[in-house]
Amino acid sequence: MAEKTQYEELARSFSAIGVVKRDMGRILPPDCPGGSAGVLTLLGRHGDMRMSRLAELLSVDMSVTSRHVAHVAERGWIERLPDPDDRRSRILRLTPAGRDRLDDLYERTTQLLADRLGDWSDDEVGLLIGLMTRLRESFDDCRAGPRITPTASVTEAIAPVAEENTTEPTPRTPA
Repeated sequence: MAEKTQYEELARSFSAIGVVKRDMGRILPPDCPGGSAGVLTLLGRHGDMRMSRLAELLSVDMSVTSRHVAHVAERGWIERLPDPDDRRSRILRLTPAGRDRLDDLYERTTQLLADRLGDWSDDEVGLLIGLMTRLRESFDDCRAGPRITPTASVTEAIAPVAEENTTEPTPRTPA
């Protein structure tokens, strides 16, 4: 187990992550704020779903989720279909325009990360991915998608995570 001073330093580092998140938020197009990008990303990663599941994945209440869904639906990026199991519910689905917007978000995010982390080695990026995945799992993040299989050198550095990582790579994920 880590020393108290390490946890204190980790807490300071988490505070500094706000700078990274703000920079990532700046690359979003004006018509697609963070909440809308989150809706598109989750539908792209998990597929069609009910609004209640989306609210759970977004970790916000239904009223906030409803506003985000209305925003993306008004732009034609998602459609709300009747749920065959419960006609009172709706199933949310990306439209072709929504997939195009999501591809644009992926490209923007990928380019930003490539610009900012261009001097990092592949192993360092892999290690960061593995450790962030493990961190999300430690906090029981329901949004954590499929796990990534780390490269051999990263496997040595994060052996406990590597033993569990056996599924396909995680899809591209914007901010």
